[in-house]
Amino acid sequence: MGIVPNLNSDQLQFFHSHGYLVIESFATPDEVHAMRNRMELLLHGFDCSTSSVFSTVNQQLSTDDYFLQSAENISFFFEEKAFGENGNLKQGKELSINKVGHALHELDPVFKSFSDSEKFSGLLLSLGYKRPIAIQSMYIFKQPGIGGEVVPHQDNSFLYTEPTTCTGLWLALEDANTTNGCLWAIPGSHKNGLVRRFLRGDKGVYFDQPSPTYDKKDFVPIEVKAGSLVVIHGDVIHQSFENQSPKSRHAYSLHVVDTEGCVWAQDNCVDATRVEEDDACNESWYI
Repeated sequence: MGIVPNLNSDQLQFFHSHGYLVIESFATPDEVHAMRNRMELLLHGFDCSTSSVFSTVNQQLSTDDYFLQSAENISFFFEEKAFGENGNLKQGKELSINKVGHALHELDPVFKSFSDSEKFSGLLLSLGYKRPIAIQSMYIFKQPGIGGEVVPHQDNSFLYTEPTTCTGLWLALEDANTTNGCLWAIPGSHKNGLVRRFLRGDKGVYFDQPSPTYDKKDFVPIEVKAGSLVVIHGDVIHQSFENQSPKSRHAYSLHVVDTEGCVWAQDNCVDATRVEEDDACNESWYI
């Protein structure tokens, strides 16, 4: 039996109208447990000397060679506020990491098994994908007290194809709410198109336009239970605030693009050879 679409007409209508969609209980409790346990093991074996800092507020911290090479690796990124004035971690590494990425879906057996599942294939078929690939994946911790802000952005800015095809797949591994840093989005903002791009050139990486100013009143919170999937249109404006609560907000995120009927931009932060390699090994998603 072939892959079949798994979104109904009401879900598709909501997604096309709002630019995002929540699918409750997308992952089973066992799948959530397996991914959280696996990440705990990865963190235990992680050498703190091979890492970087991730911040969307201070972009220069997030564009070093370690970050740029992470598309092909399982790389570890600290929170900007994890370090004291002496340069040492203020608490254990397990409570200091911002995220782990960006090839979990390829290199780790637990995350690969979940990412290659037929329920993702059916979802992407429903959205009109022909030959989708996961271009990156990450485990996001949103640590208690120091979980960094993610500023308003569009995923197509970073993973651009012509025409645009990026979709974000954001899975809550813990309950996410306004207290611990859930996603926020501007409903319908995807209809206004792409605002700016994040480019790679001879002098490094940069945005081709300054960030617009957004009205906070336009954003709505996307509060979800663990196991819920948030499907995010590549042009919808979304963000999350700093987690100042005592509770973490773990999530697993994939970003998908199509490889049929579109062209990967040569000046993306992720280079074209990477996409071609992914295209050759993600046959489980071909629909």
